[in-house]
Amino acid sequence: MRLWTLHPKYLDPRGLVALWREALLAQAVLRGRTRGYVHHPQLIRFRETTSPVASIGVYLRGIHDEAVRRGYRFDAGKIFQAGPVEPIEVASGQLDYEWAHLAEKLRLRAPLWLAGLQAAPHPDPHPLFHVVPGPPAPWEVTRLSQ
Repeated sequence: MRLWTLHPKYLDPRGLVALWREALLAQAVLRGRTRGYVHHPQLIRFRETTSPVASIGVYLRGIHDEAVRRGYRFDAGKIFQAGPVEPIEVASGQLDYEWAHLAEKLRLRAPLWLAGLQAAPHPDPHPLFHVVPGPPAPWEVTRLSQ
């Protein structure tokens, strides 16, 4: 499961669809509707909010908005609850790590998409997140943490 901190606009079509599915799974986990993935580290930042289900709902809304912008038909009815919620702080190092990680993935599966992203020196976060200085999240498995 990868719940990107990056804005969904950077994801290629395959990546956006995968993010939608994984965020819906995360919503099910946070609602107690599944036994799998309950300890997944990507869920920590949502669980630390005052309203995890509303926070994942806002996250899903951001993905849905990008899908609509592209002309995709993601079913907004699958979003259980959204907002209002406080933005979730994310360290700039997390965003930088994810940017490099996404570039690696796109280099293999969608090099033309990646070429279109090269002009973005500092990627925007998903609208749910507010960037603060700092290293990648402690739960992130980076080459440095292995």
